[in-house]
Amino acid sequence: MPKKVKPAGDGKEEGPVPCKQVKLEAAGGPSPLNLDSPSGLFESLISPVKTETFFKEFWEQKPLLIQRDDPVLATYYRSLFRLSDLKSLCSRGMYYGRDVNVCRCVNGKKKVLNKDGKVHFLQLRKDFDQKRATIQFHQPQRFKDELWRIQEKLECYFGSLVGSNVYITPAGSQGLPPHYDDVEVFILQLEGEKHWRLYHPTVPLAREYSLEAEDRIGRPAHEFTLKPGDLLYFPRGTVHQADTPSGLAHSTHVTISTYQSSSWGDFLLDTISGLVFDTAKADVELRAGIPRQLLLVETTAVATRKLSGFLRMLADRLEGTRELLSADMKKDFAMNRLPPYYVGDGAELSTPGGRLPGLDSTVRLQFRDHVVLTVGPDQDPSDETGEKMVYIYHSLKNRRDTHMMGNEETESHGLRFPLSHIDALKQIWNSSAISVKDLKLTTDEEKQSLVLALWTECLIQVV
Repeated sequence: MPKKVKPAGDGKEEGPVPCKQVKLEAAGGPSPLNLDSPSGLFESLISPVKTETFFKEFWEQKPLLIQRDDPVLATYYRSLFRLSDLKSLCSRGMYYGRDVNVCRCVNGKKKVLNKDGKVHFLQLRKDFDQKRATIQFHQPQRFKDELWRIQEKLECYFGSLVGSNVYITPAGSQGLPPHYDDVEVFILQLEGEKHWRLYHPTVPLAREYSLEAEDRIGRPAHEFTLKPGDLLYFPRGTVHQADTPSGLAHSTHVTISTYQSSSWGDFLLDTISGLVFDTAKADVELRAGIPRQLLLVETTAVATRKLSGFLRMLADRLEGTRELLSADMKKDFAMNRLPPYYVGDGAELSTPGGRLPGLDSTVRLQFRDHVVLTVGPDQDPSDETGEKMVYIYHSLKNRRDTHMMGNEETESHGLRFPLSHIDALKQIWNSSAISVKDLKLTTDEEKQSLVLALWTECLIQVV
């Protein structure tokens, strides 16, 4: 298949080119996404680019444009979300701000055209047709099964939350001014065509969303038009804007995004508190009080040197640490991600099935990609000892209808065990199947109690 590097906007290559373009010719047979596994899905999503190539050359570095001349894939993409879907969705009770935004870019600025309260389809269509407004639909995976299926697999693949927004823009219009995002972005073009302009980042791998003025971003580093079946990836911080060409039908695309607040800096903040807590239990220097009035004055050179020494000591201790204590990231991911995709009532996620496990049983972990195991301080407020516990969080009972909605209440689902159970749990996690008798626990009662608790949460099955 032909591959070529797309030149910058002026047609001349200058140094490293920020975007690679791959042209696919139509295949003789169907080209659906491979939804058998998380890795299979991602491989098919970016095909023909290999996964290894993508992460080595593009991920967090530069955009990738894949243009496909594939009617079957284009038809599949169109089925993910259409303008015509809005009528039935509005009848289910959508609200401005929460579910839908209506906006238009006017003279380089975003003009929000939301009404108050409930969205009525006829008014929405009127704003779309007469005011040439863009309709932004938030988190459509809450209602569209195939997007749920795709994003659930991608959350397993990345180990990070995956959200989405649909943008529907009429011909000759633009919804948003130039801006950059704090997420890794995958654009799937569903209906019509969209004209894109990408610019070099002003803040590489940005940690927050921001608008950018036209006079600050310069000329586009890359410019192209997406058609149904095409895919575009760009890293967080990439400045971009897009419009629907005049004289054509409306454009619909879905933005699938991930890796928000998933940097090494975020992970360091998440784990450092546990490391300090553990080290202070063993090192009296860390338990010693700070100098009098330190909080009332500017930080002194002495205090800075002291903190530098502590950080070096923590770095040395970290080298020999087997279990990093995650304060929030693992739990937050498990609490807020999508439940496993299912057809029907999903009883297999909430009601244990099959035989009850006993001492003579062989068991295996199920829904492995939806379970995290972590060690942390006991969160029982009545326990003042601060002893470590093993926590198992899972997403089997998570609510699809609140996924990525921010202010919606979520709760964690899972179990906790004494730290003495960690080796037995790792046996279950690392084995395709294991005999209950072989679990590394002191008594048969502990072994039976452990597997019964996991079975009740639908996390293991008897084989």
